[in-house]
Amino acid sequence: MVFAGLDFAACAGRMLVLRGPNGAGKTSLLRLIAGLSEPADGTLVLEEAALPADALLGEHVHFIAHQDAIKLHLSVAENLRFWAGFFGGGDVAGAMTAMNLAALAEFQAQRLSAGQKRRLGLARLALVEKPVWLLDEPTVGLDTASQKLLADMMVRHLDGGGIIIASTHIELPVKSSDVLDFARLAGTGRQT
Repeated sequence: MVFAGLDFAACAGRMLVLRGPNGAGKTSLLRLIAGLSEPADGTLVLEEAALPADALLGEHVHFIAHQDAIKLHLSVAENLRFWAGFFGGGDVAGAMTAMNLAALAEFQAQRLSAGQKRRLGLARLALVEKPVWLLDEPTVGLDTASQKLLADMMVRHLDGGGIIIASTHIELPVKSSDVLDFARLAGTGRQT
């Protein structure tokens, strides 16, 4: 059991920051919300009137994890076109602009630096709108300018009524944040 007695709400227009030591369960929680793992007990609900009753939560989230989910043999533009096809559409040029990748559009992903690869992975957030963003250490590998690009996208998403749940060990430059402290959860057995 990674954690038990977890009770929280993530609200539209706000970011929920997951804090705590490595191994506390932050990534496990994000994977549960994304639908990549099954909870041993309990439920996850996205309260949204526009969703069909049988909708799966994972279909309505972007999950950006430690792996950048890019195909190294494809160019930057081809990677984004792949994801646009997977999502059933998307603004490839807009996604490249959002993460300052337009000048690298024809570069093979394997030739990119670690920070450029991270920006390519994060560009999926701007490709197609999904109401919930799950971000696992999203700033890893990003320089200051790229962190600003990410912060700008996050603010726009929240201003549009989106939800962000992000694990991080640093302060993210987004003001509308609540904190779920996994260190306290480990100490008390419950975090509300």
